[in-house]
Amino acid sequence: MDLFPLPRLGLVVPPENPTAEPEFTTLFGHHVNVYTTRFPVTPGLGLRDMLEFYNRVLPDTLGQFGGMRLDGAVVACSASHYLLGPDGDLSFCAELSDRAGFPVWSSTRATLAACEALGVRRLTLVSPYQPWLTDTSRAFWERAGLTVDGVVPVPARSAPGGDRHYDPYQVTTEAILGHIAASELPGDTALLFTGTGMGTLAALEELARQEPGRTLLTSNLASVWWARRTLPGGDAGDEHALLRRLEKTAV
Repeated sequence: MDLFPLPRLGLVVPPENPTAEPEFTTLFGHHVNVYTTRFPVTPGLGLRDMLEFYNRVLPDTLGQFGGMRLDGAVVACSASHYLLGPDGDLSFCAELSDRAGFPVWSSTRATLAACEALGVRRLTLVSPYQPWLTDTSRAFWERAGLTVDGVVPVPARSAPGGDRHYDPYQVTTEAILGHIAASELPGDTALLFTGTGMGTLAALEELARQEPGRTLLTSNLASVWWARRTLPGGDAGDEHALLRRLEKTAV
């Protein structure tokens, strides 16, 4: 395969995120070249301050690609864009696109676009976040006009006394499936797995087998879906089964 002519996607991710690049590459099936830059490390900052810092430095972080020709870019950090609200997210992405000279979308914008194309109006969030960030995420989707039926919290681990430790990067497939199995989900709700750092592909493949009629979305899946539709030649090659599943109901 001649790799050089393939579409080029830039990806901006938090420094500790171990999930975005492997999931993007797996979903693209090596039909798109993915290039990554990472937000700066922020020792000593709490989570909210860190996310606000990411938004402040995002233009400069995108600039780390220099003069490389890119066909588009995705900001693979949903949490920082929840803080902006839907309107702020939209205007920020437009500003970044104008500055970069190519389309720049956040994973949150890609998820909203996927919901619109799929006719999704109701969501149940599957969230690995701390409770305050889960609440911020829920408010984002509701302000965007979606109905959130409920939340399935997925902590990285739980202590015997009931205390929960939240870290998206440490959540296992078994934990995701176990928490969903223990929840009573409305039959017509789509599942949205929030954030780009929680590994979800194995869990989604199992859930797709168990419930073939339920819409399953993740930040990374929606971002790849958007990129395939947006990048010149991005839809070339065979689709991953999870993307093909979405396309069956997209308009």
